[in-house]
Parts: sequence; structure tokens; C-alpha cells
Amino acid sequence: MSELQRPKESFGTRIGVILAVTGSAVGLGNFLRFPGLAAEYGGAFMVPYVVAFLLLGLPIAISEWGLGRRGGRFGFNSTPGVFHAITNRSRTGAYFGVLGPLIPVMIYMYYVFVEAWCLGYAWQYLTGGMTEVKTADQSESFFHVFTGIAGDGTLFDDPMKNATIFLAICFALNFYLIYRGLSKGIELFCKIAMPTLIVCAILVLIRVLTLPVDPAAPDQTVINGLGYMFNPYTEGRGFWESLNPRHNSEMWLAAAGQIFFSLSVGFGIIITYASYLKKDDDIALSSVTAAAGNGFCEVCLGGLIVIPAAFVMLGPSVVQNPPGTFGLGFVTLPQVFDAMPLGRWIGFIFFFLLFLAAATSSISMLQPAIAFLEESLGVGRRASMAILGFITVCGAWFVMYFSAGAKGVDTIDFWIGTVGIYTLATIQVIMFGWVLGIRKGKEEIDRGAEIPIPFFVLVIVKFISPLYLLAVFGFWAYTNFYANYVDPEKTENTALYALMHDRTAQFSVGLILLMIVFLVLVISEAVRRWDRLEASQKGAEL
Repeated sequence: MSELQRPKESFGTRIGVILAVTGSAVGLGNFLRFPGLAAEYGGAFMVPYVVAFLLLGLPIAISEWGLGRRGGRFGFNSTPGVFHAITNRSRTGAYFGVLGPLIPVMIYMYYVFVEAWCLGYAWQYLTGGMTEVKTADQSESFFHVFTGIAGDGTLFDDPMKNATIFLAICFALNFYLIYRGLSKGIELFCKIAMPTLIVCAILVLIRVLTLPVDPAAPDQTVINGLGYMFNPYTEGRGFWESLNPRHNSEMWLAAAGQIFFSLSVGFGIIITYASYLKKDDDIALSSVTAAAGNGFCEVCLGGLIVIPAAFVMLGPSVVQNPPGTFGLGFVTLPQVFDAMPLGRWIGFIFFFLLFLAAATSSISMLQPAIAFLEESLGVGRRASMAILGFITVCGAWFVMYFSAGAKGVDTIDFWIGTVGIYTLATIQVIMFGWVLGIRKGKEEIDRGAEIPIPFFVLVIVKFISPLYLLAVFGFWAYTNFYANYVDPEKTENTALYALMHDRTAQFSVGLILLMIVFLVLVISEAVRRWDRLEASQKGAEL
């Protein structure tokens, strides 16, 4: 298998690579989803979280870096292209990579919308627009109107008073950065945004950890809030009973899912970023550093900010019964900031850091599709941006219109953000462990490595990670597709019931299927193009 001409794009510095990958991972999941899960399950959640990180997150992330750089050596930057190279230019291998561009593009369609919420809330706090939002009812009402959750099409009634204008700003910023390219766009922005994000988070963390104790509620202290997060004990259960999958299986599923979101594993993003590295660039230390940086932002910043703040200001009852990811971030936390000294400015800093986190993740979701279109169709940056811009604008419009109860967001997130990610992660570990092989994989990772990756880590990738993935996903699928469906009390909460009875869910799945058909057609054309390029290169060498 000969090497095609390497793409001209590449990262300018090593720290730029690490910050770009860390930025793709550090997002709303770190500051909203993780605290919500830690609050829901208590300190016991940290045990399956660490187990999933060691057996799934870190090994798979390392394998993705290896797959990406190896594919990049042959001129491929997208998941279909990398899989095509790994499988010795197999047509089937390329089709197995269809989820690589599909997942980030579909997630971007609603993620950019949530990014706009964060920017909008930051602006409201900065300009004093949140001063009248004090009670739970007021906070919920503002959130429903601002985000369009109150009803389908309501965002188009008065775009200047909701998230619509901020969505336009986010779209313009994201595509401008992508247009500037890898080094001058994504890398430069992450070099600025990631340190700024961490400084903002530390400022908010200092304010939270120094919150005074209310004499009327002496048990609502920062220390007790931290204890709730880290003490491996679930109310009414002992330590081992709390961790027993028979009694708390959903916690283990949630922990594995959080690791995927947290590290951007199974998104196809790391493969694309790693493909731009040079042959002897370090990927061992870089992959571990990016994972560690994400973990710091998630546990030491996100968790330590949200849970103690809610515990001190609103009490343990709110922490123990969190209102979901969006409810926690956009309904509960505004009440916390209203009751907190300097709350207006802390609220601005917090939602601004959420915006930065969402922005670094959003632009990373666009790059895999840009790379895929460029190498598949042989088009330039402008043409690929025009195609992707049209697709994502249509998708974001869909999410904006079908906004009642966030049903469109929930459906796409379920089928793509859960089913799709688990599936792609499983395919990736099989590609690395069984198709490429762990010995060739270790050679790839060791080349230029500044730290040794123990061989047993790659054994985990080949044997333990696939079994862990299949077991977790199998139990999750049983629960969601069968157990809940046959239970009359839970049937209406399942994705299958929604797919058969809800119009928005049906349209959402239809949009996903339409994207799959489009990408499969592009891959079909891409394989023919790659074969022609390979044949012409061999002819030139004779």
C-alpha cells in the first residue's frame, strides 16, 4: 500500500495539538452532564467512572491516536479514509467509517444551538437581563421562552428576544475558524480559549469554595457538598451494595456513556486530528496529556463548582434530585447565582466559560466532515464549507423549529449521541486490535513516543474493551428496547414508543437516515476516486 501525498494542513505546535484535542473533549458534558450524574448517583458514581476511564476511555483514545496517525501517513484524514487504509484499501472498510463524519455533524446540529444558549445567558448576565429571574418558576419560564422549549416554531416569533440571534453568531464564529484552517483557525482559537476557560473556571471555583455558611442551614456547607460528591455511599445502601450492578446497573451505564462524551471517544474527531501529525510526532504522551487535561476540567472544575454551589445555596434535596442536564445548568444554577454574593458576575463568567467550552467542541465537530468532503470529492476548503454549511444550517433549523420539549434534540442525541457513539467505538477497537493488530499498533504508538505505553494497555484494547463495550451496550439496549418497552408504566418513555407515535421523533430519525444515505453515496464516489489515484501513482512509479 503506497503512501499518497500528505495533505498540506498540519498543526503548528505540539501544545496546539494537545489543546485542540482537549478542547474537543472539554465541553458542556464536563460542566453540566458530569455534575448532574455525580449529583444523581452520589459519590458511588466515581468508582464506575474511574473504571470506565481505565478500561474504555484511555485505551480507546490511545488507539484512536494510533489509527489516525497511521491513516494520515497514507494521505487520509477522515474515518472512512483511515479505515480504508487500515483494511488494505477495502471498499467495505471505508463504509464501516460512515459513522465518523455522521456523528459529529449530527451532534453539531443541536450542540451549536446549546452553544448559543450559553452565549445568550452570558450576555443576559453581563447586561443585567437576569436580575429579575429569581424564583424557580421564573427561571424555568425564561429558559423555555429563550430556548423555544415552550412550543414548536416559537423561536421564529421574536428572534431578537431568544437564542436565535446568538445561534447566528455561533454559526458565523465556528465556520470562520474552520475556514482559517487547522493551524490558523482551530489551533489558534484553542490556544486562547482553553487557558481563558480554565482561568474563568478557577475564578468561579474560588467563589464557590469560599461561600459562607447560612446560620439557618448549618449543614449546607461546602465541605458537606464535596462529601456528597466523593463519599462512595448511596443513601440507604452500603458501599458494596451501591456498586453492585444488579442494584445500580444504570449508574455503570451512565459512567461509561459519560467517558465517551468526556473524551470525545467514538466521535471520529481524534482520528481526524491525529491524522495531521507527522510520522514521528509523539502520540503516546499527547494522548495521555489530553485525557488528563479533560479529567481535570471535568472533576476538579466542573464537579467542584456545580455540586457544592447547589448544595450550599439550594440544599441537598435539589442536589439529590437534579432536573437533568439542561435543567441543572439553565434553570437551577441561575437560582444559585441569584442567591450568591456577586452572583451576576459569577453567572456571567460561568456561562461565558460554558460558551468557550462549547465553541472548542463545536469547531472540532466540523473538521472531520470538512476533511471527509475534501478527500472524498477532491474539492477545496470553500466548496466543502459550502456543502457542510448548507447541511448544518438545515439541521439546526430543524432543531430550532421542532423545539417543543427539546424532543428533536433528545431524539438525535439518543440515536446518534448514544447508539452511534457506542457503535463507532466498538468498530474502532476492532479495527485497532484485530484488523491492524496490537503489535503493529504498538509500533505505531511507540514511534516518536516520549513515554512508553505498556503492552497490556493494547491487550485491553483488543480483548477487554470490546467485551466491556458489548456488555454495557447490550444491557443498555435490553433496558431501553425491551425491558422498559414491555413494562406498561415505562413504555411511553422509550425511544421505540416515541419513534412509532411521535411526529418529531419520526422526522428526526428520517433526518439521520437521509444523512446516512448522503454519506454512503459520497463514500462510494470516494472509493472510486482513491482507487484511481492509487492506480495513477503506481503508473507514474513504473
